[in-house]
Amino acid sequence: MSAALQLSQVSVPGRLEPLDLELPAGQLVGLIGPNGSGKSTLLSRAAGLLPGRGEVSWAGRPLLSLAVMERGRMAAWVPQEAHFEFGFTVRAVAGHGRYAHGDDGRGVEAALERLDLSELADRPVNQLSGGERHRVMLARALVNDAPLQFWDEPLAALDVRHGLEVLHLARVLTRTGHTVFFSLHDLRVAHCLDHVVMLHEGRLYAQGSPAAVLTETNLRNVFGVRLRTGDSMILELP
Repeated sequence: MSAALQLSQVSVPGRLEPLDLELPAGQLVGLIGPNGSGKSTLLSRAAGLLPGRGEVSWAGRPLLSLAVMERGRMAAWVPQEAHFEFGFTVRAVAGHGRYAHGDDGRGVEAALERLDLSELADRPVNQLSGGERHRVMLARALVNDAPLQFWDEPLAALDVRHGLEVLHLARVLTRTGHTVFFSLHDLRVAHCLDHVVMLHEGRLYAQGSPAAVLTETNLRNVFGVRLRTGDSMILELP
């Protein structure tokens, strides 16, 4: 399977050391690492939102070779925090995801329903809770239907039920060929993914299957925690 996303010697001076990464289409990929390890920097650079060195290619085409609107149809972005100065409605913000498609409104109502936002559709986004605003941004990304989905800590502000629903949504997207690349802190979630990328101090420390990356040695060296063996993953201080 060809790589949908390929990073070749990608770096951001002072924040991210050069790294190479290839992610096939249809994978659920988790980006893990301690606070300040470079997760948001890597996602932003891969999504074309942050300047840096190296080359990012999508489906074999360099990022900079794509026209702005085509780039907007290729990738969707969910920020770690969503701030709104104006009182656009939930429906309007979700609809912004179709901008690169000509603002045709396609899929907006379905996305709102999928993310449990239908009853909030006419509410101003600046009157919502943090978790609700985050789901609005996920709805905007879903409406885009971009083959590459970059989500920066999509589970951090969500309660348990909505977090599980978002994980299920990500898995459904991969079944239709989307690549979902997202950062997370809950290492129990990482065990359910197709591929895990581990950063440490701005460097690529490990990547591969969850079993290959979430080893006792890696967890101790990168996170300073110990893995207790057993039927479930339990972490504790050494």
